[in-house]
Amino acid sequence: MGEWIGRGRKARRAYGFDEVAIVPGQVTIDPEETDISWTLGGRRIETPIVAAAMDGVVSPAFAVEFSKYGGLAILNLEGVWTRYDDPSEILLEIASASTERATELVQKLYEPPIREELVGRRIEAIKGAGARAIVSSIPQRATRFGALAREAGVDFFVVQSTVSTARHEASAYQALDIAAFVRAMGDVPVLVGNCVTYETTLELMSTGVAAVIIGIGPGAACTTRGVLGVGVPQVTATVDAAAARNHWHNRTGRYVPIITDGGMSVGGDICKALASGADAVIVGSAFAKAKEAPGRGFHWGMATPHHNLPRGTRVRVGTTGSLQNILVGPAHMDDGSQNLVGAIKTCLGYTGARTVREFHMAEMVIAPAIKSEGKMFQQTQHIGMHAK
Repeated sequence: MGEWIGRGRKARRAYGFDEVAIVPGQVTIDPEETDISWTLGGRRIETPIVAAAMDGVVSPAFAVEFSKYGGLAILNLEGVWTRYDDPSEILLEIASASTERATELVQKLYEPPIREELVGRRIEAIKGAGARAIVSSIPQRATRFGALAREAGVDFFVVQSTVSTARHEASAYQALDIAAFVRAMGDVPVLVGNCVTYETTLELMSTGVAAVIIGIGPGAACTTRGVLGVGVPQVTATVDAAAARNHWHNRTGRYVPIITDGGMSVGGDICKALASGADAVIVGSAFAKAKEAPGRGFHWGMATPHHNLPRGTRVRVGTTGSLQNILVGPAHMDDGSQNLVGAIKTCLGYTGARTVREFHMAEMVIAPAIKSEGKMFQQTQHIGMHAK
């Protein structure tokens, strides 16, 4: 099914967060009686919101603080935390750079080699504070970093790249065998991403991964859609991936969570991702605004330092409140960017869902963006007044 976009060529219509809305249920329940927890690798996670593996968002200290609210914060093993003993001055330099110089500066500051001893040291710092440690690396470094992380006692390991598939071909280097890597990591659950299609999600699940991450190019600090033209709007990508997860579950009896990554800055977007079928979401820009975030009101994507083709930009988001305000409230902003957990619970209550998996059954409608709807209302009013 699709629409003609030219002679002999069809394209399927896809939808983003601004184009859909969630329909209230016939029964509503007290938000405090909802259970928004989810399971990853057999372990219960209280909050279905994960902080993105961005250097301006997650530091070891931020990961510890985030864990106090039942969530996971991914530390990027490719970033400044494994290149410098104390990256504070580096982060300040990035935050102080002009817009014109930011990407070039980030590329320069990411030139020093990764120091393997810092991988274990960062994980041990998180674990030593009583928090769960979750870290990420690109596929090319996963084998080595996975072994180091496992030795340091990591709880979860993420293999993350701009576009991930179960079958990657390369002649210049040895491609990662995801199934073999999952086996090598033993009892450490492995998450893999990012992808946006039904078929790829299904193939990745067949490798034994603990979760699949969904989303290519939708985030505020990611420019993949603009630079490469690659990606699928998040609502459609999530619905397709959820269909693959459900098919895999029905076929094998194994439920593999999907995690929608990127494009969500307010509670409403997160709720729409969960209603579309996500078990959890990965958020960057919302947490970059926290006082505790290391980026000092800025954040940038993981592909920003790429030497040949940077696919990201440094984004100024400002500092709007504490991590507590943003995640669990009390909220001091009226734009839906704070008390994200409260937004999820309230939305579940309005649809009559007691769990996130029940929320997957919520009815959704195609709807104009709120700004467009408001503009249409204003135009209608104007026409009515003119007619009088």
